[in-house]
Amino acid sequence: METTTTAAAETGATTNFADLLKNSVMENVASDISLSKILITLGVAFLLGFFIYLLYKRIFSGVLYSKSFNVSLIGMTMITAVVIIAINSNLVLSLGMVGALSIVRFRTPIKDPTDLIFLFWAAVAGIVTGAGFFTLAVIGSVVVGLILFFFVKGGSVETPYLLVVNCDSDATEQLIHKQVGTLVKRYNVKQKTVTQDNIEMTLEVRLRDETGRFVNQLTELAGVRNAVLISYSGDYVS
Repeated sequence: METTTTAAAETGATTNFADLLKNSVMENVASDISLSKILITLGVAFLLGFFIYLLYKRIFSGVLYSKSFNVSLIGMTMITAVVIIAINSNLVLSLGMVGALSIVRFRTPIKDPTDLIFLFWAAVAGIVTGAGFFTLAVIGSVVVGLILFFFVKGGSVETPYLLVVNCDSDATEQLIHKQVGTLVKRYNVKQKTVTQDNIEMTLEVRLRDETGRFVNQLTELAGVRNAVLISYSGDYVS
């Protein structure tokens, strides 16, 4: 008797859970999104994306600024917000979106870690905004923006340069090292190529000033064929 009662209770609990899940799904399918909610969410997402756009343009420290990449940050914020709105309003659609988005692959190479931070920031801002947490999205974006501005733009960092020198003998090479040591803050040898009648050296230097006038003095040394000064930042060369 007790076994029958227990089995009936378990069956009733299972049925109630199935009915609850079914009702929840049907409610989500039948529900619609109000126009005011869509406009407010997209408006907040646009403002946050525009804030990210302005900050990226202001603190960009690479060699070649890409406006298309920066504009894509606004688009990513708004598109992510739209996706989250749809997911929150329809359980069935959310399952389909998870499956569809899982096969998306981004092939655009990101060389600067700062660009990756901005991409992730835009996506997170869109997710939080689409979920309806406007205060969290705004305050979080302002705090992150201030931190990035302070550390990226506010910090004073010495600009590294590459000095490529071609000379004809070991004696000239020693003279170059002596001259460079007195004209720059510090330097170190990055590469050296030796052929029968030529020695090519690549030095990483930190300049005392940003004029690079010491290169002219190097080219005046006997045995120096040419000298080229190149500025670079990580993988970017100019």
